[in-house]
Amino acid sequence: MSEARFKLLVAPPAIVSSAILVLLFIVLLYYSLPAIREYGLGLLASPTWKPVEGAPGEYGLLIPLAGTLVSAVIAVLLAMPLALASVVFTEEILPRGLYRWREAFVSMIDVMTGLPTIVYGLWGAAVLAPLLGDTLYKWLHRSLSFIPLFSCQPTTGNTILTAGVLLAIMITPFIYAVVRESYRQIPRTYREAALSLGTTRYEYVRIMMGMAKPAILAGALIGFGRAAGETVAVALVVGNTFNMPSCLLAPSYTVSSLIANQFANAQLYPLMLNVLVSGGLILLLIGIASNILGIMYLRRVRYVA
Repeated sequence: MSEARFKLLVAPPAIVSSAILVLLFIVLLYYSLPAIREYGLGLLASPTWKPVEGAPGEYGLLIPLAGTLVSAVIAVLLAMPLALASVVFTEEILPRGLYRWREAFVSMIDVMTGLPTIVYGLWGAAVLAPLLGDTLYKWLHRSLSFIPLFSCQPTTGNTILTAGVLLAIMITPFIYAVVRESYRQIPRTYREAALSLGTTRYEYVRIMMGMAKPAILAGALIGFGRAAGETVAVALVVGNTFNMPSCLLAPSYTVSSLIANQFANAQLYPLMLNVLVSGGLILLLIGIASNILGIMYLRRVRYVA
């Protein structure tokens, strides 16, 4: 096949994919405009959510937007150590002779990326939330109640912290895949140079991880975007209550769970559908920004390697 024909073959799918993204943005923006014109910046600054039948209600996305950011940050903070430790374990700790065990471990992590999110959500609602609520949350409140983040009395396991923990489990395989691929691309000469200096295993891993730092940042950004947009699993464990996430042991809302819970009734209230679409537009922009930054950092890894 000639080069010209090959370009003609691969160009249409790429153009269609880009066009879908642009069209998605245009459609969300179009349906968001009535809410933007009605509420302006108050849509992002107001914590109020009061639907009114037959008239525009009082809507604000401040609480769900804050819940989205808090749960996503918690997820990234918890997932990064898990992902990095898994990379070190599979690439440096497992003996080379145990090739099948290594590949089995990697395959298990890869399978986690393809599991339906409802599976995580059901497990989180049935197992994780009650377990954390009866053990860890009571201990945190009893021992660290002087810290505002743990000052509220935990009455249920469905909290913003539970959502963050569940999201951390869900995004760990994505971060692991990004970091592992870049870690494996570090040239052998760099590895031999580090070992020739007489480094310990810990020092060697520190040097290698330092070289993969752009990939680590990229994994964190991609994981953040993935966590911010998760819907079903979060809706089952976050508590779905309009509370500002100033205390991690209380229920709250995220933008995605708000859309999932309120969309069915949105047609009954003027402008509610437009406000929910505005929340979807915000999630789209967060996802695009985090992925673009992640790709930029990944390109730095390829340049260094």
